[in-house]
Amino acid sequence: MRQQIDEAFKTAMKSRDPVRLATLRLIKAAITQADIAGRGAEDGGGVDDAAILALLQKMIKQREDSATLYESGGRVELCEREREEITIIKGFLPQQMTGDEVETAVHEAVEKTGATSLKDMGAVMAHLRAHHLGQMDFGMAGKKVKAALSSQ
Repeated sequence: MRQQIDEAFKTAMKSRDPVRLATLRLIKAAITQADIAGRGAEDGGGVDDAAILALLQKMIKQREDSATLYESGGRVELCEREREEITIIKGFLPQQMTGDEVETAVHEAVEKTGATSLKDMGAVMAHLRAHHLGQMDFGMAGKKVKAALSSQ
């Protein structure tokens, strides 16, 4: 994942694409910051690909929130910039699951964890995060898990 981001950064520098370059700088800075924060951990190394995926998803969520605020405030140019950054960041994420695929994954997770009530929702969500990080909209998945566990 790091190598892919570094290659994209070099390409953006060569093509002189200011928005892509700025977004990739932000991604690299966030990864470096996570690496520094993780130095005190037992493994002592940098963050792994799963942590980078989570970081990218967090960045997307932040930009979606900002775009919504800019749009409601009438700042269309800033909203468009945030949406451009979202598109660039999403380019590093794996293919997203469809609604039917999420539904299937939720039912499999409920079966594997042995969940029987809403009290078990945390275990089901943890299972989904462990197996589908970067591929699933966990907001939608949470609603589907809640619906599946409520019907039992």
